[in-house]
Amino acid sequence: MAVEPGSVQAPLGAVLPLWTVLPFGLLLAAIAILPLATPRFWETHGHKGIVALLLAAPLAAYLVFAHGAEGGEALAESLQDYLSFIALLGSLFVISGGIHVGGSLPGTPLANTAFLGTGAVLANLIGTTGASMILIRPLLRANAERRRTAHVFVFFIFVVSNCGGLLTPLGDPPLFLGFLKGVPFMWPLGLWKQWLVVNGLLLFAFHIIDEMLLHKEERERPEGLLDIVLEKRPIRVTGLHNLLFLGGVVTVMLVRGEGLGTGGEAWPFGMQEGAMAILAATAYVTTGTQLRVANRFGFGPIVEVAVLFLGIFVTMTAPLLILNARGAALGLETPWHFFWATGALSSFLDNAPTYLTFAATAAGEVGVSVAGESYLADVLATGRGADLLAAISCGAVMMGANTYIGNGPNFMVRAIVEENGVRMPSFFGYMAWSAAVLLPTFVVVTLIFFR
Repeated sequence: MAVEPGSVQAPLGAVLPLWTVLPFGLLLAAIAILPLATPRFWETHGHKGIVALLLAAPLAAYLVFAHGAEGGEALAESLQDYLSFIALLGSLFVISGGIHVGGSLPGTPLANTAFLGTGAVLANLIGTTGASMILIRPLLRANAERRRTAHVFVFFIFVVSNCGGLLTPLGDPPLFLGFLKGVPFMWPLGLWKQWLVVNGLLLFAFHIIDEMLLHKEERERPEGLLDIVLEKRPIRVTGLHNLLFLGGVVTVMLVRGEGLGTGGEAWPFGMQEGAMAILAATAYVTTGTQLRVANRFGFGPIVEVAVLFLGIFVTMTAPLLILNARGAALGLETPWHFFWATGALSSFLDNAPTYLTFAATAAGEVGVSVAGESYLADVLATGRGADLLAAISCGAVMMGANTYIGNGPNFMVRAIVEENGVRMPSFFGYMAWSAAVLLPTFVVVTLIFFR
């Protein structure tokens, strides 16, 4: 684009036409509709890739050819974010796939509820992805004798894959990005009240629903379902050496955040991703085949995530740029505005860049420049800025649970569960669950914390 001498060039998001949001919307529609309309076509990863390519390629070409270097840089940044995203998810997926939890717990409502609660705590130590990948298979085995179990895994996504990871930068990608931008490592622990309320309400709701469905199924089955469900085998964990590799991934994230080895400066792109790839590859070759067979480990779930999220990251380039440039026009002022705005977009856009977009908007609200690497530390230094960032953090982490595409682990859990013979709700069916359970919970959180 030509720029008048002496003029200030408008940011790219301010000049992008609104039609550039269309490819992203169409990709979301494809993910929601095609599995129902043409299930045979959609079950092939190659076909998913074709759909993603057909929608992403025109937008990528437009950004490069119509907006030159600026458009190319925006696209390159999205692709770098995608590679970092896949490096983290992929490494956690491969490493945790070598940890086998043998035996089984009883598939009772009380045991299931305790299991989800344990996952909510563990998510803060090894991330929502790591906790999801380690715990999903034991939960599948615990409930293998029951016929109605889809709700168990829907709530697993709600709690373990999303809402549980609110208390540390290791828990969920948005908080890790906040840490890189100046939020102290221990600051998210101050959100423990929000964490306790949302997860407490979800676990209570789950327990009631699980009790009702188990008793209904028991009445329908003459063979004494409760006696079968109560059977359990001793728990035995193998592949524990992979915990060292999980610790390595966490260490890489922390070291990168501190800029160790680069004089406090941000790591160049590729260092973190390469280190995670090495850890994943080493874990894979040092883990016996029998452990992965016992886990029914396969690359299908991560391939599906990689294919679809490549299209999502490319097509969401334009929506994020537009929001970044025109966010002030949204009229966001109070914490509840930021909680729901961040959450609504985190339901459909990746919650990490959404977090940064609204964090930048909040910085503008309190008069803090986003030019520095650690600008969020300055935002927190203002009382109002801390309130806004708390709302943004909760919205990004919690409402990533609203759809299958709100957070990376959601899709992976769904794929693993369906590979094990459990029929999960469709895209819209899952959203019906989130509308019925999550939205009222978030209203309660709003009334208590973000008025």
